[in-house]
Amino acid sequence: MTIQIFGLGYIGLPTAAIIAQHGINVHGVDVNPVVVAAINRGEPHIYEPGLSEVLKEGSAYGFLKASHSPIEADVHLIVVPTPFKSNLEPDISFVEAATRSVIPFLKNGDVYILESTSPIGTTEKMAELIFSLRPELKNKISIAYCPERVLPGNVLYELINNDRVIGGIDDQSTNQVVDFYKTFVKGELHKTNCRTAEMCKLTENSSRDVQIAFANELSLICNKAGINVWELIDLANKHPRVNILQPGSGVGGHCIAVDPYFIVAAYPNESRLIGTAREINNYKAFWCAEKVENARLQFKLTHGRDPIIAMMGLAFKPNIDDLREAPAKFITQKVMQSINNGILVVEPNIKEHDVFKLTEYKEAYKKADIIAYLVAHEEFKSLPYGGKDKVVLDFCGVFKK
Repeated sequence: MTIQIFGLGYIGLPTAAIIAQHGINVHGVDVNPVVVAAINRGEPHIYEPGLSEVLKEGSAYGFLKASHSPIEADVHLIVVPTPFKSNLEPDISFVEAATRSVIPFLKNGDVYILESTSPIGTTEKMAELIFSLRPELKNKISIAYCPERVLPGNVLYELINNDRVIGGIDDQSTNQVVDFYKTFVKGELHKTNCRTAEMCKLTENSSRDVQIAFANELSLICNKAGINVWELIDLANKHPRVNILQPGSGVGGHCIAVDPYFIVAAYPNESRLIGTAREINNYKAFWCAEKVENARLQFKLTHGRDPIIAMMGLAFKPNIDDLREAPAKFITQKVMQSINNGILVVEPNIKEHDVFKLTEYKEAYKKADIIAYLVAHEEFKSLPYGGKDKVVLDFCGVFKK
């Protein structure tokens, strides 16, 4: 059996590595020549704990090959990005392009699986596209949707152990795709139809977005009321049926910050709570940038000079190198638009950035007059809270007390 995976990013590459670990031949397809070359050397282009060992020295070595072009295979996984357009409508052009590229290679008995986060009805659209160009494959191949639900930093474990939702365009497709995932997934495999599976993925992340929005809105209220939001949430969570999440500088990542728009774009009148939650979480990043600017102005009035400001963190969550849709990155860019000099940018999980000049976190802390904690990286917790000569803006609870 040969598995073909389109898209070798934060989900596609770990998936490919895990399948190859089971002694199955995997052909990875990616449009980026740098990515293809790195994978063929056994070197991941992304950081995920354990991934490098699996690719370079582990049992996946030799079973995974990458290329720019598709080949004939038995199972085809589409794991490409689905960003949103400037009008906040989802963009499935990458999914369609990957699907079109594989259509000439499909044969009787093949399995086509869409894993990319997609608007409701996308799997059926891809099925229609396939059968319009290859009508002889009607009822001859299996087509299904199966979203991932993993946590960056723990992807290798969760791809194997988490439950999966699998929805085919018909029962035969669902059952055949369930049999495929049984080869490497230990979690329970839940059968449904493709539209429900698509909505399930969007629902999971929209639910998280709404819960985070409640916490972020609480932080805005508490800031105005002079209340420590971290203490408040800790006390409220003592209630047996209350579980409030932690506020931060916004919401980032390619799932929670994006997926709700897939629902809002399709059902704007019905998704008022989901849409408002997105607005709150986006506003929190603007609010943080405004707080930094206000602190700068106050410092200048008090000391008669411009302060040095350390922007602590760029990733979308603690202890990872993933900057996709990161509110910390947006806040830093926003602050730098109004302040030309004296900004130190810190991100301990990456070595360099094509836009920001990075500063080591201890050096930045030492030099800075204003320290804005945007991401609660573990390294930051080892720093002192700050002396009388430093202004600390803790937007993510590095120092909750």
